[in-house]
Order: sequence, then C-alpha cells, then structure tokens
Amino acid sequence: MSKAENTPLLNGKATNLTAREAFEGADVEASRQYHEIKSASEDGHQREGGLVKPVIFGGLDGILTSFAIVAGAAGGNLSAEVVLILGFSNIFADALSMGVGEFLSSKANNEWILSERRREEWELENYPEGEIKEMIEIYEEKGMTPEDAKLVIETMAKYKDFFVDVMMSQELELQVPEENHVVESMKEGVVMFCAFAFFGALPLLGYVIFPSLFPGLSSDYLFLSACVVTGVVLFLMGCIKSFFTSQQALQSGMETLLLGGACATVAFTIGQIVQRGIGYDSEEL
Repeated sequence: MSKAENTPLLNGKATNLTAREAFEGADVEASRQYHEIKSASEDGHQREGGLVKPVIFGGLDGILTSFAIVAGAAGGNLSAEVVLILGFSNIFADALSMGVGEFLSSKANNEWILSERRREEWELENYPEGEIKEMIEIYEEKGMTPEDAKLVIETMAKYKDFFVDVMMSQELELQVPEENHVVESMKEGVVMFCAFAFFGALPLLGYVIFPSLFPGLSSDYLFLSACVVTGVVLFLMGCIKSFFTSQQALQSGMETLLLGGACATVAFTIGQIVQRGIGYDSEEL
C-alpha cells in the first residue's frame, strides 16, 4: 500500500482544498479526502457559475458596444458631446433590451423543456415498455451490455419521476429546470441588464471625468483614455472568467482582450472610412 493511501483522512492541508482546487492541481488524494468528509448534500460544484453567462456575455457586449461607438465616433472625427449622447442613450437602451431578452428567452426555453417533460411523463404512463426499450438501446450504445442496460433501466423505471428526468437527460439531452425557474430567469435578466449597463458605461467615463479635471484635453486624449479603460476591463473580465473554466487567468485575459481589441479596431476603421466617404468634418457643425 502506498504512502498516500496510508495518509489519515484529516491531514490538514488536503482537507482545506476544495474539489475544484484538487482537480486543478491533479491532487487525487485531496479529492478523495474531500469526498469522504463532505456531506451527502454537498457536491462541491460552483453554484454561482450559472450566472457566468449573463455576467460575461452582458459585460462583454456592453463594453464592446460602448467602445465601438467611441471608436467609430473617433474614427469619424465626432465631438466628445456627440460621443456621450450616442453612447449613454445607446448603452441603457441596449441594456434594457438585453435584460428583457435574456429573461424572455430563458423563460421560454424552460417552459418548452417542461412541456417536453410532460410529454415524456405521459408516454411513460401510457406505454412504459416502449420508453424502457428506448432507454435500454441508448445505454447499449453508450457501451453497456444488454444485460446490464436492462438491469439498470428497469431498476430506474421503478421510480417514475426520477426516470423521467433521466429520460430527459439521456434521450432528449435536456436539463429539467428548477420549480422556481421563472425567478431564476428574472435573475438572469437583471444580471444581464446590470452587467451590460455597468461595463458599457466604463469607456464613456473618461469623456465625463477627464474634461472636468483637464478642460483643455483634446478628443484624441479622451479616446486614448477610453482605449486604456476598455483594455484593462476586458483583460480583467477574462481573468475573472478563468475562475469558472479550466483556462489560466493570463490566457483567458489575453484572449478576451485580443478579441475585444479586434472588434474595436473594426469599428474605428469603419468610422474612418465612412467619415472620409461622406466628407464629414465636426468643425463645420
């Protein structure tokens, strides 16, 4: 028996590690000890990860939308006042649209999944043999022997609610939402709105703060401040995203920064092309 296997269950350092930290460090012994001492109701997974999508998606969409306006305006040689009017009006209108859209789409998707669950429940009630046969075939395709698949499926079929959820997962590849799915959908919508509005406002703050501190600052320096703020925030968002993925923080941060920078470059270039095409000059206003 190896030395690791002789390690006591409570040995200090290992027991302080979470399941994710044990996984990321490839520490098999720490993972074993964690699962032995945790309660049956704990699974060690990140519950807050469910809001990663609206936070990251809303934040990235907000800051890139805002900076695209700033970059396009800078490329088109628009004044700072025009940038602020276009920026703030667009950001908060889009934030509201994104929040409502996230809520409605999430709610509609959950309602569709629940309707599919009711159908599966009805089919199991009226033709259990057919549903059991389908599930046995699915498990056989996953590598089980016919005997084992039959034993497993027939055992699970004794517990109808549980078996319906298994059918939803294995047959339809759908995750059944919680009973309070409407509240969760609303929470996702609110998070999307807040993330979009907060991060979207950041590139515009330089156009509000710096002119009051430095009245003679040119529009070029204001645009540069927006570039710096946007770059830093994009990098930090990427680093934060790494806490919920297997990516390293630096890699995730650089990935987000480079992709965001590419979007901003496109917006700036288009602004310049349009400005030259129509011969617009802000000094003529």
